[in-house]
Amino acid sequence: MKQTKIAIIGAGGLTGKELVGLLAHHPHFQVVHITSNQVDGKHIREVFPDLSHLPDLRFQKHDAPIPEDAHIVLATPNEVSLEKAPEFLQQGKKVIDLSGTFRLHDQNQFESAYKFKHTKFEWMDKVVFGLPELFREKIKNANFISNPGCFATSAILPIAILGNLRKKIQGPVIVDAKSGVSGAGGRTEEIKYAYTHVYENFRAYKVLSHQHEPEMEEYSFVGSDPKKIHFTPHLLPVYRGILATIYITFENPVDPKEVKEKIQSVADNETFIRFYETPEEIEIRKVQNTNFLDIGFTTKGNTLVLVTALDNLVKGAAGQALQNLNLMFGYPETLGLVTI
Repeated sequence: MKQTKIAIIGAGGLTGKELVGLLAHHPHFQVVHITSNQVDGKHIREVFPDLSHLPDLRFQKHDAPIPEDAHIVLATPNEVSLEKAPEFLQQGKKVIDLSGTFRLHDQNQFESAYKFKHTKFEWMDKVVFGLPELFREKIKNANFISNPGCFATSAILPIAILGNLRKKIQGPVIVDAKSGVSGAGGRTEEIKYAYTHVYENFRAYKVLSHQHEPEMEEYSFVGSDPKKIHFTPHLLPVYRGILATIYITFENPVDPKEVKEKIQSVADNETFIRFYETPEEIEIRKVQNTNFLDIGFTTKGNTLVLVTALDNLVKGAAGQALQNLNLMFGYPETLGLVTI
């Protein structure tokens, strides 16, 4: 059986490792090249003993030559993706970028959110936002995918699937989300994400200044009038998972039956969206190590509260990347992500 070869640039990070593990069990993809400037030269077993069953892979530097017939997943910092994505695309490779570098179509907004100058903005005309439930047909024909942010996915999907109900939103939409350390910045060795700083602790960070806020605004309202979103992330003393509570105010009282019909109709046709009757049923533990996004809601007068949960390393990153890889190469979208 012929396999599609994949190179993961930045495989030494948390999302890169997660994707290596997922692809190891995929019948049509083969990881043939992994990089990390920090652990260059080390065997994957030395860095990740729990992946010792994987093929004989050794980390190389980011600038090492890539196998000619391999396609690329970038699990790299924003500045690295800025240089590497165009380079690989010009070589004729398909690219999925897990960073935030090619998500926003407003250059000024990008540079304000990410705090550095975007010097390759002409590539924004060629990129597709990799949220399969919204852009599936475009993804199938794409060579360049920008994988969504984890927090962004937890908010964009529940808002977007409200469909024409979004036209009745007064705004602003309030997104209050809690993440485990692997979604909040645990890719680095910063002391604020160390065990001693998260254990028995809970705090907000990047209040009204998180880089996923403009991403939520751009994609939550595609096909509808845009609304402002105010987003506050919080850091949970757990490793993986995001729980988001989304507060939406409408012009008039909300009909819960109409909301349920909208969400249920999408969930019935999307493998990775699960609808629950009440928001209290939404829990991080139900989605950990899965590619599901769970949604529940309640209403009170003209207020709608949506609660969602996902695994930031899977549906929020590596799992969604695998969904996109499946679509790009013509394989069943759920392959390697669910057991049927």
